[in-house]
Amino acid sequence: MSSPSSPAHPDVVTKRLVLRSWTKSAATAVLDGVRSPHWADDFPAEGDRVIAGLFHQCPDWLGAYGHRLIIERDSGLVVGSIGLFWPPKDGVLEIGYGIVASRRGRGYAPEATQALAEFALTAPDVHTVSADVELSNPASVRVLEKAGFHRWTTADTIARFRIAIPNHGRR
Repeated sequence: MSSPSSPAHPDVVTKRLVLRSWTKSAATAVLDGVRSPHWADDFPAEGDRVIAGLFHQCPDWLGAYGHRLIIERDSGLVVGSIGLFWPPKDGVLEIGYGIVASRRGRGYAPEATQALAEFALTAPDVHTVSADVELSNPASVRVLEKAGFHRWTTADTIARFRIAIPNHGRR
């Protein structure tokens, strides 16, 4: 049996990162401004606070295919978060991510994004992972391209990216 602070779902592990499910206690700490010694100095960022505040409205985001903390394997510190906006709609899940400023430029965002997208495509009834990015954010566009996503449409100021199970029929 797991404690309230330990993850209930298996970690997704990459060469340099561990993607660990958020826990209710981690979300509460973020919302209450309680610092953990296992967080990078600049974690949480504003996006992490927003996500932590939404778990009560979206409890599925705490599930196996939900949101995860990004942990640097070498230091053991939380350096960002990434998540899948569960449940899927017509077989499509949206992904979002953020790395704290002190760890940007190290390739962590594409590494985490690729790993979580691959994991998401193992979920029942999921064939595509998508992300919308503002064109004014070229760094995020590069993250998705490096993670293997393909731009499939651009409208106004938003580019839409996706990665799908190979040979999956699209509508």
